[in-house]
Amino acid sequence: MSQIYQFVFFFILAFLTFGRYDIALGINTFGAFNVLNFGKKCDKIKLFLHISTAYVCGEKAGIILEKRFYMGETLKGTHSINIFEEKRTMEEQLAQLRCHGAPDKAIKSSMKEFGLKRAMGEMLLGQFKGDLPLVIIRPTAIASTYKQPFPGWIEGVRTFDSFIVSYGKGKLTCFPANPNTIVDVIPVDMVVNAMVVAMRVHYAERHVCETIYHVSSSFRNPLTLSDLRNLFHCYFIKNPWIDANGLRVKVGQLTFFSKANRYLLLMQMKYVLPLKVWCS
Repeated sequence: MSQIYQFVFFFILAFLTFGRYDIALGINTFGAFNVLNFGKKCDKIKLFLHISTAYVCGEKAGIILEKRFYMGETLKGTHSINIFEEKRTMEEQLAQLRCHGAPDKAIKSSMKEFGLKRAMGEMLLGQFKGDLPLVIIRPTAIASTYKQPFPGWIEGVRTFDSFIVSYGKGKLTCFPANPNTIVDVIPVDMVVNAMVVAMRVHYAERHVCETIYHVSSSFRNPLTLSDLRNLFHCYFIKNPWIDANGLRVKVGQLTFFSKANRYLLLMQMKYVLPLKVWCS
């Protein structure tokens, strides 16, 4: 096998985002490292393409440049991180949790940890790639297709798709968010197109370097939560969800609560108080 590959890809599925911490670290960080080691053994390899995420950049506003992460670098720059020490500490803590019979839900990741683990994966690739050309693609939240193979195609329910499905089923009627918030999503076929173009360009150049591309949509033609609400509403009015009894589900306009206290008050009045009355 190592004698026939000219390109090696590493792409991580979205469902690994909030899994067990040890599994997420093993795939998001050391999975990339292991695939790189395989790629370096390929005799004819010309390029290593890594699909990362734009969320390695943390929570920032404005134009975010395609900056590489050096080994041990952190976003705030106040301290450094030892990736291999992180792995050793994780294994020790995992062994302790297992000794105490901790369930899997106690060994979980968060969105911030997800970005950190992917950033550590980039660090390992940049540090140990040797003379292998490396291209890193950083997409934002990947959504259904824009054109190919046909508009709206996607496999499974991932990223914010559960938000759409819950609304279509009539289960989601309100949401705590500012309607003017920009939702940075990118169609999956545009991400694939960026991958193909990057391979073509950097295969032709044959430069031993590390190149990073951000693939996102919030700067040009941004999409807001209010836009999404209108799109969802129009779609499910024309194409209503059919429930288990064969009946069409009627949906109304989704209500956004910009202030958390109003949303919490609604939850108290609609759910908590009736439950207290019923249980008393």
